[in-house]
Amino acid sequence: MSYEFLQQYWWFLVSLLGALLVFLLFVQGANSCMRSLGWTEEGKRLVVNSTGRKWEFTFTTLVTFGGAFFASFPLFYSTSFGGAYWLWMIILFSFVLQAVSYEFQNKLGNILGPRTFQFFLVLNGILGPLLLGGAVATFFEGSNFIIEKANLTDLGAPIISRWANASHGLDALLNPWVLVLGLAVFFLARTLGILYVMNNVDDKDICSRGSVRLIGAAVPFLILFVAYLVHLLLKDGYAYDPATGVIVMEPYKYLHNLLAMPMVLIVLLIGVVLVLYGVFRTIVSKTYEKGIWPAGIGTVLAVLALLLCAGWNNTAYYPSNIDLQSSLTIANSCSSEFTLRTMAIVSLLIPFVLAYIIYAWRSIDKKKITKDEIAHGDAY
Repeated sequence: MSYEFLQQYWWFLVSLLGALLVFLLFVQGANSCMRSLGWTEEGKRLVVNSTGRKWEFTFTTLVTFGGAFFASFPLFYSTSFGGAYWLWMIILFSFVLQAVSYEFQNKLGNILGPRTFQFFLVLNGILGPLLLGGAVATFFEGSNFIIEKANLTDLGAPIISRWANASHGLDALLNPWVLVLGLAVFFLARTLGILYVMNNVDDKDICSRGSVRLIGAAVPFLILFVAYLVHLLLKDGYAYDPATGVIVMEPYKYLHNLLAMPMVLIVLLIGVVLVLYGVFRTIVSKTYEKGIWPAGIGTVLAVLALLLCAGWNNTAYYPSNIDLQSSLTIANSCSSEFTLRTMAIVSLLIPFVLAYIIYAWRSIDKKKITKDEIAHGDAY
């Protein structure tokens, strides 16, 4: 395994974790529309207990995604997580609120009341997907940071990267295309959340309302996603010369990436088709309740393809809008060859971990949630 292969391999693994995280945002998506889906207090508890069985998967994947980035591409971690910390702190704080809300909303001694913690779940359901989608958009739209590796020799302030303004990441939300992708991820999460609840809850009222709410979530998602995809294929991208490391603007860079990597293009198209199939079959069929699976698999494939397009084929995956040569690439931001090689050996355990997750998922969802279980079981 060459150093270049290890760099490409770890970008694939990080992209896969990011794609899985976007799929698992169905937890946030379902929580964001718990009031319209559940309607009654009993119905809202059904939705909360449906997502409550899976929120740990989302939170763990988020932490693993950050850890994998730190280990394989530490310069990105220090630049984005350290520089754009207001953006990431809001994301993490909303996820902490989510965890607290599940555990305490119906506990004895809850002086705030269940509705307060349900509000926190809705807040996380909105902010989580929106801001994570905006963070992903910066892979294509760029951020305002400067890299100065020469600072390593400054014993007084050995800080390589710094943000160019005081907003520390929130300035990305001023870019309308960042908001477009952020909103697309938000409505995608709602779409997946509705599909999951319809598959996981045994309640005719929730399923009937879910079909209507699904249209209201899927249509905005499709409009926003298509708009951003067209924008992405037509915009200038950030290319670098592997021999010199010089970064230049290249017209239609991301379109060129997909054409140069036909397998990535095929994965993207298959992913989009699967999402559309899961959504439309659920809408037109009154008996089909398994739309979460084709739509979920399609989400993973489509997001994986987009993230691979952001980093592979000599592309700067984290562009700097202030200093073009500060942009981060797979080559200039990765760990040492020894570190990547050692972690590659450890990554061979990933299939076993995935097998356990699938087993645990199937055990948890062996039967659908019912009102009787909420009334007499160990429920949130």
